[in-house]
Amino acid sequence: MTAGRILARARDKGEFSGAAWAYGTSAGPVGRDTLGTLRWDGVPVGDDTLWDLASLTKPIVGLAVMALVESGELTLDDTVESHLPRYAGTDKAGVTVFELLTHTSRIPGQQPLYRRCPTREDLLDALAGLPLRERQGVEYSSQGFMILALVAESAAGVPLDQLVRERVTAPLSMDDTRFLLPEHDRARAAATEDCPWRGRVVQGTVHDENAEVLGGVAGHAGMFGTLDDLARLGQALCGGGAGVIAPRTLAVMTGTRTGGRALAWQGHEPRLGSGGDLLTASAYGHDGFTGTSLWVDPELDFYAVLLTNRVHPSRASDGIARIRRTFHNAAVTRALP
Repeated sequence: MTAGRILARARDKGEFSGAAWAYGTSAGPVGRDTLGTLRWDGVPVGDDTLWDLASLTKPIVGLAVMALVESGELTLDDTVESHLPRYAGTDKAGVTVFELLTHTSRIPGQQPLYRRCPTREDLLDALAGLPLRERQGVEYSSQGFMILALVAESAAGVPLDQLVRERVTAPLSMDDTRFLLPEHDRARAAATEDCPWRGRVVQGTVHDENAEVLGGVAGHAGMFGTLDDLARLGQALCGGGAGVIAPRTLAVMTGTRTGGRALAWQGHEPRLGSGGDLLTASAYGHDGFTGTSLWVDPELDFYAVLLTNRVHPSRASDGIARIRRTFHNAAVTRALP
C-alpha cells in the first residue's frame, strides 16, 4: 500500500482532517503530496498550509544550540547557572546543556504549569521551582527544553525566534517556518484542538498550552512550518547538515545516544519508535504531539516528513502511532526500491 493510501484511509476513519507528506534523499524529494482539509469543515490542504510542529520545535532549536556550540558561544558542558543567574543556588544550577538536550537533566517532564501560571513570569518562576527527580536516567522533558531555550538566548544575546531564524531557517530558505504566525497567515494553518482551556478551536496559534503562556516562543513547542520547508530540512540533514552545521557536528548530535536519546533527537527503535520497521540503527527523528514527524536515516540516505492535525478536534485518538509506523514503512520502500 502506498503512503498516500495509508493516510487517506486514516482520514476516512477520522484520525485527522488533513495531511501532507514528503520523502526523499539528499538529492531531493522522491514522493510528495497532500490530502484533506485544514479543518473538518474547512478548505483543502495546500502547498502553503502551515502546520503546528509541536515538539518538532525541539530538534530545530537543538540545531540552533549546536550551531552555538560550533561557533564557540556555548559548550555541551556549560551549566544552567553559568548563563542564567536566576538559577544560581537552585537544584538546577549544575544541570548541563548536554543533559538538557538528552533529557537526562532530571527536570520533571510534561508539567501542566499553565493551569496555575497565568503569565510568562509566573510560569518561569514555577519552572525554576520544579524539584529535580531523585533518580538518574532519561525522562522526556519539555520543561528542560524551556530552560535550554533560555540558556541559548543568553549565550547568543538574541531572542530564541531570532536565533532559530538566523542559524537554521534562513540558511535553508525555510521562509515559512517560524514562531508566532502573523494574523494574515493564520487562516492557512491546519486547525488543531477544540481546546477546553481556551474555549475555541485553535488555528494559527500554538496548540501547546505552556508555550501559549510563554508567549508562543519556547524551546519545546511553538513553531509552524510548511511541507516544503520541512522537506528542505530533511534533505539538508541527509546531506550532513549542509547550510546549518558541519557534518562532524551533526554526527555528534545524532550519534551520541543516551538511553535511546540523541541530542534533541530520538534514536530509532524498530520495535517501539514511530520510524517504522525498516530504518537502520543510525536513523534519528522526532514526533510532534499535533501529529507531525521528521525522520532521517543517514545510512540509507533517506528522510520522511509527515504532517497531520491528529488533535483536531480532540486529542483523544491514539491511532497516529500505528499510522506513523505504516507510513514510514511505505515511504522507505518507495524511496529506496
